[in-house]
Amino acid sequence: MRKIFLIGVGPGDPDYLTIQAIKAMNRADVFFLFEKPGRGKNQLIDIRKTMLRKYVKGKKHRIVSAQMPDRDRKSAAYESAVADWRDRKRDLMAELIKNNLKRNQTGAFLIWGDPSLYDGSIEMLHSIQAAGELEFDLEIVPGITCIQALTQKHKIPLNRAGESVWITTGRRLNENSAAAGADTVVVLLDQHAALKDFADKDAELYWGAYLGTKDEILLSGRLKDVVARYRKIKTASGRKKGWIMDTYLLRKRKPHK
Repeated sequence: MRKIFLIGVGPGDPDYLTIQAIKAMNRADVFFLFEKPGRGKNQLIDIRKTMLRKYVKGKKHRIVSAQMPDRDRKSAAYESAVADWRDRKRDLMAELIKNNLKRNQTGAFLIWGDPSLYDGSIEMLHSIQAAGELEFDLEIVPGITCIQALTQKHKIPLNRAGESVWITTGRRLNENSAAAGADTVVVLLDQHAALKDFADKDAELYWGAYLGTKDEILLSGRLKDVVARYRKIKTASGRKKGWIMDTYLLRKRKPHK
């Protein structure tokens, strides 16, 4: 029977790969890589190929690349647009496995960060299995998340004793009262700089972009003091590279005793 690995490879630095991930990579006959449209995004493929050159030894393997389905990011119907994109990606994954992996072979998808955080690949592969289209064993290999990389780079813990942590997206940051009341809020991919609406709150910002890559950018400080600089750097970096992948943590400041 075919076997599929979903391998978390971390947010960019090849040294973030775990021993478990390296072992799984060395069992794969075929690696499936998605090429994302957009200026500069070939870097995401190049980093994965660097990992393969560095860590896969002695086993002959093939790389099968495919163009990631495009997503309508301007649609007012966000959820239906995402659902349509995921359906098309799911169908592409099924096609890649069926056409490129023999029944006794092992394939692998190298997932940015961790497969269980902000990625739909697990659900897509479960859907393929449930539909009876293909038979394969599925194994998930966890990876270093962008949250771990962010807190490591800023030398802070994710939580403080007895306090709450809320993980959300930039799109939902200002829609959720729980996020506003949390002691620590972690925000993934804030495309429109929603944190500007928190600038009047007494909070600390810990921000990171392109974590684990040569283009890594870090910024921290009292939110109201650094929010303008954050927006300027974020805008300039996105324009220069053609894309940006960033994460930040907002934390309530403790009153001085």
